[in-house]
Amino acid sequence: MKAPDATKPRMQPFLPRTADFTNGKDSPRAFLERCIAEFYNWEPRISAFVSLNLEAARTAADFATERWRAGKPLSPIDGMPIGIKDIIETIDMPTENGSPLFAGFRGQRDSASVAALREAGGVILGKTVTTEFAWMHPRATRNPWDLTRTPGGSSSGSAAAVAVGAISVGIGTQVFGSILRPSSFCGCFGFKPTVSAINRGGSHDALSQSTHGPIAASLPEAWQVAYEISRRAGGDPGYPGLYGPPTCPSPSKPRRLAVLETDGWPVASASAKEALQAASAKLKSAGVTLLSRHENEKIAAVEDAIYDARELSHNIIAWESRWPLNTYRARDASKLSQPMHDLAARAGAITLDDYRRDIEERDRRRAVYQALAAEFDACLTLSAPGAAPVGLNWTGDPAFVIPGSMLGVPAITLPVLQDDGLPLGLQLLGFADADAALFSTAGGVLALLQA
Repeated sequence: MKAPDATKPRMQPFLPRTADFTNGKDSPRAFLERCIAEFYNWEPRISAFVSLNLEAARTAADFATERWRAGKPLSPIDGMPIGIKDIIETIDMPTENGSPLFAGFRGQRDSASVAALREAGGVILGKTVTTEFAWMHPRATRNPWDLTRTPGGSSSGSAAAVAVGAISVGIGTQVFGSILRPSSFCGCFGFKPTVSAINRGGSHDALSQSTHGPIAASLPEAWQVAYEISRRAGGDPGYPGLYGPPTCPSPSKPRRLAVLETDGWPVASASAKEALQAASAKLKSAGVTLLSRHENEKIAAVEDAIYDARELSHNIIAWESRWPLNTYRARDASKLSQPMHDLAARAGAITLDDYRRDIEERDRRRAVYQALAAEFDACLTLSAPGAAPVGLNWTGDPAFVIPGSMLGVPAITLPVLQDDGLPLGLQLLGFADADAALFSTAGGVLALLQA
């Protein structure tokens, strides 16, 4: 058998190995050591982590090993190596928010999602790199498929670490495109749940469009991690949490999919467009009905509703960022990047009445989109305009993924396309609180495209 190419990124799914945990052929500790080996192999090149706690991870993996061998795992993810985006608090490691202002900061607690993961037996390997305050200013992480390219952002380290098999799942956050875009660029599975389906307590992302979600080595692992968090921590206060079964929903062949161009279509590469068209053709040949704005009035109305989603979202985010940005500027403005100063200036030009009009407009657009639910299983589009761009000073264009954030709906990216030989995600958008149905559809699409 030919050995894997150590120079190419290779994900390490955890769930398929659990069958051997009970019979002693494998163990969570052995699995963790394989992940740590990949960490040492790749980390000097990609800089995905900002801090580690290997001793605690090994201890946690040993306890998980004992539970699996006794036939009493805490959950299906008991022993899974997981990375935590560095805007999410962990009691045993700093939470530095990608900013010099928070160097060495410790919140002295686990966030709700981290506490839930520990309760489920998750092994927290370390904190993964984020852009500054999960916004636009990138840090040092490189794309493992091409070290001259961005891994995307803001969940940069989570995606890069999953891609190389240093962890099976990285917890990310998304307010623009910060889960789906880096997943697309790094060739991972990404899941942005329905807004507020995952409890964000103890995380520095209080914006109304922000969500926690997994970047994963497989579709089942994306579901399982999200489910285990929500099962123990629920959603944000006042929200019902993630609906769905205790294991990944079974794949289901979709009947009808709406194809969305979004604002990203004019800037998408020719190769990316061809990849989407080829995938669409394969789905059609399997008996799936695909319709676009050119054949369906409701889809045309949705395209109009998501037009310039970036501007509307940016205004909402700016107003909601007045605090804590005003306190950060008062503390030491010199330690903030220009994009953060620009966001603060934008916030200063927006009034409460402006914000109220913006959220009313967002609600109107969400209602237009929801009207598709009666006729379509999901919407289909690209996850990015193309492969990860060259350079580390920009995390890439989020045009294709901003609509799902603005709409507050679940979205999944599947690593099934390529642009110029590099990873490119195929995005599926579902409907509010129907995350499980979206997983069924995504599984069905994945099976058809891989057939």
